Amino acid sequence: MQFKAVALRSILAMGLTAFASSQTFAETLTVFAAASLKNAIDEIAKHYEAEHSDSIVVSYAGSATLARQIEMGAPADIFISANQAWMDYLSDQALISEPSRFNLTSNQLVLISSTPEVKFSLDKPTELLDVLDNEYLAMGLVESVPAGIYGKQALTHYHVWDSLKQQVAQSDNVRSALALVASGEAPLGIVYRSDAVAEPKVSIITSFPKESHDKILYPAASIEESGKSTETFLQFLRSQQSKAILERNGFLMDSQ
Repeated sequence: MQFKAVALRSILAMGLTAFASSQTFAETLTVFAAASLKNAIDEIAKHYEAEHSDSIVVSYAGSATLARQIEMGAPADIFISANQAWMDYLSDQALISEPSRFNLTSNQLVLISSTPEVKFSLDKPTELLDVLDNEYLAMGLVESVPAGIYGKQALTHYHVWDSLKQQVAQSDNVRSALALVASGEAPLGIVYRSDAVAEPKVSIITSFPKESHDKILYPAASIEESGKSTETFLQFLRSQQSKAILERNGFLMDSQ
């Protein structure tokens, strides 16, 4: 009986040790992600948590806002930007782990309206002024928000930026620009294809060709000072399961 009791205590001790160990290695990872990724990353995080012990907390905002927060010491473990420039900004300060960096996905720039009947063709770009009819074009901040930067590049490509810039309503992230159009506060907006797919109240009027702006890429990387194990989640982001979720949410997998 004494031997059985000792054996039972040993088994219980091993079980408790294993349980404690599993609890020790379960972490909460904080992901800073560009606002346009919200629907897709929320879904990816949900699937990841169903398969792993780690928890994922995601903070969404414009890439510029997130990069500057990280620069100021915000406790992020992973950063996913909507352009290379803001990831490069952190890289130049040695704030990201360069070996972990990769391009997660790509996107397409589109012109949207809350009124499906609106007709516009890039064959006659100056007609955009007539379509706006003295109202505002919703965009992200054209000097810092990636979607706004790409949008300004596209309008400049078609030689209409100088004529339109006084009628641009700039927002601190692309989802805010999307909301302005969805609510009817702005008749038109320039956002990503994935944003238009996520919002049933808007329609895509036209798509800007890739030669009209820099390539839209979403680089991801772990933060150098994170102190947490981020590789498993980064690997999950690269999985076929995550790629399928991104594509379903309007993203493109041409990310090289």
